[in-house]
Amino acid sequence: MKDYDEILIALRRIMRATDLQSQQLSRQSGLTVPQLLVMQAIAKEGSPSTSALARHIVVSQATVTRIIDRLERDGLVKREKSSKDKRVVNVRLTDAGNAKLEVAPEPLQAEFLRRYRELESWEQQMLKSSLLRVASMMDAEHLDAAPILQTGAIVEVQSDK
Repeated sequence: MKDYDEILIALRRIMRATDLQSQQLSRQSGLTVPQLLVMQAIAKEGSPSTSALARHIVVSQATVTRIIDRLERDGLVKREKSSKDKRVVNVRLTDAGNAKLEVAPEPLQAEFLRRYRELESWEQQMLKSSLLRVASMMDAEHLDAAPILQTGAIVEVQSDK
């Protein structure tokens, strides 16, 4: 087996592990990984703006807005105008959101982070450099870094203009 075959197999295993963990999380909590990460960020930040949430979990403003729309529809978060600047909308967890977050399992990223922190600093840098290079080789550095890998056909989102 060629070394590049082993790399591609490892990438497929990473994508499969992410997909399986996402399915398990959804079955256990009724949340998607992006919803859970947004809720965790809200809990950590207090009552952040949607733009602060987007920066926190490294996704586009539009992605965060869609996730918040679903969470709000399910009664897990509430949008509120900022008392300091009426143009800014902050998001907070509702009591139902806090309750759901308390019983939700940790996402795959939490286990990765725990193990990553156990690595020597040179190993961390080598891993980071290698993965950034792989993303570049796959022309993926410009893609939205949504906190979950989406599988299936790539569909362009149409704007409501």
